[in-house]
Formats: sequence, C-alpha cells, structure tokens
Amino acid sequence: MAKRRRGNVVNGWLILDKPIGMSSTQAVGAVRRAYNAQKAGHAGTLDPLASGILPIALGEATKTVPFAVDGEKVYRFAVRWGAETTTDDAEGPVSAMSHQRPSREAIEALLPSFTGQILQVPPQFSAIKVDGARAYDLARDGEVVDLEARPVTIDRLSIEAMPDADTTMFVAECGRGTYVRSIARDMGRILGCYGHVVDLRRTRVAGFDESVAVSLSDLRADADLEDASAVMAHLLPIEAALDGIIGLPVSSDDAARLHRGQSVLIRGRDAPIMAGEAYAICKGHLIALGAIEKGEFHPNRVFNLL
Repeated sequence: MAKRRRGNVVNGWLILDKPIGMSSTQAVGAVRRAYNAQKAGHAGTLDPLASGILPIALGEATKTVPFAVDGEKVYRFAVRWGAETTTDDAEGPVSAMSHQRPSREAIEALLPSFTGQILQVPPQFSAIKVDGARAYDLARDGEVVDLEARPVTIDRLSIEAMPDADTTMFVAECGRGTYVRSIARDMGRILGCYGHVVDLRRTRVAGFDESVAVSLSDLRADADLEDASAVMAHLLPIEAALDGIIGLPVSSDDAARLHRGQSVLIRGRDAPIMAGEAYAICKGHLIALGAIEKGEFHPNRVFNLL
C-alpha cells in the first residue's frame, strides 16, 4: 500500500526573496510549512550569506525545475580587495593579504578574460561532491580538496560602482554552475591584491526576477493570519518556468493519450515546421512536457493535475 503524503496538494512556483543567513534548504522548508505543502524543491542553490531570488517549486512544479536551473542567473556583488579568505567570502578567516589596490582601468582590462566560456575552479566551501562527500563538509573538517576546473559561461561582467579604494561593485550574467566567489578570488589573484565577496544578491533566475519575488516575512504574515487566498495569491503557475519553449494546445482525447505516455499527432498549418522542446496544455491545465519531432509530440514528463 502506497504511503500517503502529509500536507496539502499545492502546485506552482513561489519566487522567494531569500534573506541573508538562511540556507536554500531552510528556505524551502519555510515555504513548504507556510503552504503545508506535500512536496517542494528549489531551482539553484543560493549561499546563506547571499540574498535574492530563489525559485521554489511546489508539487507538480518540481517537474519543471530543470528549466529554471538551466536558465541564466544575474548577480550583483561587492568585492573587498586586500584579502583572500578560505571561503572566498566574509565568513571565513583571512588566508592571504595585500596592501595593493587595483585601479578601475586595471579591473576593466581584466573583465574580457572572465567573459564567455571560461574554466573556473569552485570554492573549497561549495556543494561540489568529492568521492561522495560535499566539498564544504571536507573543508570544515580541515581537509584541503583538490577541485578540478570546470567550464562555465559568463555572458556579461561589468563594474557597477567603486564606492572606495577597497570595494568594487559588479553585475554578472552567467549560466549554471558559475561561482561568483570564484570570480572574486581569481580576479584578486591576477590583480595581485587578493579579494573576496562581501555582499551578494541574485536578482534573476531564468524568467524570474525581483518584480515577482515575495519576502519570507510577507509570506509568513499571510500564513499566520490563516488567509489561504492571500498565501495562494503569491504562487505563479507551473508553466511560468517554461517561458521560451513551445506551448501546444491539445484536445481532451489527446490529453488522455498523453497521460498514458502515448505520442499525439500535431494538427494545424504550422505542424510540419514545429520542432523542439514543448509542453501540452488542455483547457488551462498543463498535461505533459516533451518534444516535437516529425509532426508528433512525444511526452517525457506527465502532470497529475486533472
């Protein structure tokens, strides 16, 4: 007999403006409790010392998490020059120091080498797995981990402000797996002055930005008032994560076929030229994720919403 899940059936996206000091796992737990939801997960880890956009999928929306995780991220961050730390942020002890400070011209001359596809070594304190263990757990135990450089994509890296000689504010647009802390560390080493991140905020993940974000305090206030309509009003539909892929309206009969995992023929004038990732929708309900190929829609994930 299948074990019954505790909690309510809640489906959709909550775009949390995560506060500083909370891990992504703790944030998911807080949102799940606010909705008393059966299932929840996040789209892209955000460091405890960072604030900003953390998309949290509830229920059937968890099936669309990869579309948000693989989307572009935008970060605003401040680098403090003159010191490198073991964590590459303000949390860890200083491991190297310099009295040298970089000029704006020197920093700007370096930025092109940090854009495009580059090789980046993750921070020692990161969620990368090494022989089955998280790098940050090994680092906390005093073990120096030899992490390999990985290819990441940084589409844009620019200076936003230089409030003083010790600090530079940056904006970065980057792809999955990019560590802003590594950018600060590596720039500091090349410039000969060392550096670490002292402030970090994520302002966008895929199609989700600050305009749709909800603070944890506002969400908890609505939940404490037991105002179900106010709490549910914060949710975005599941398909909000599917911006940029084909939406395919299907009939009730085709929806039934898709629920059984069967492919359906695409009808209409544009059917022969349609191709690529797509989702099927029937009477306002998301039916399946899949791909269009040779005039057919082939489902690979089916939603249980009807």
